[in-house]
Amino acid sequence: MAKILIIDDSPADIRFMTEALKSSGHTVVSLGDPMSAEVTVEAERPDLALLDVVMPQRNGYETLRALKRVPAAANMKVIFVSSKGSDTDVKWGLRQGAVDYLIKPYTPEQVTALLSRHL
Repeated sequence: MAKILIIDDSPADIRFMTEALKSSGHTVVSLGDPMSAEVTVEAERPDLALLDVVMPQRNGYETLRALKRVPAAANMKVIFVSSKGSDTDVKWGLRQGAVDYLIKPYTPEQVTALLSRHL
């Protein structure tokens, strides 16, 4: 099974996403501070990251750009998770290097479908 990293500044969103992934059999690691993303990726070596876009200190786009400089993240897939769901937002997220874009609110079924598609 895969290792999934959740990066979100909202503890409620982390809990919801973790619950959605619980039955998938994947290992879940969560992070509430995007400034620690590089260190966490180096230590945990996740296969896929679910990355919130709107966060204080460093948004998801900035976090993804920082992760692209980390050798341990070279094969890691990133899915943006955001309440910003306009066509422009989705296109911009994909242009930044994400493999997919999940719009909040989402269902556990949407999360598992995304994982099936990308893992």
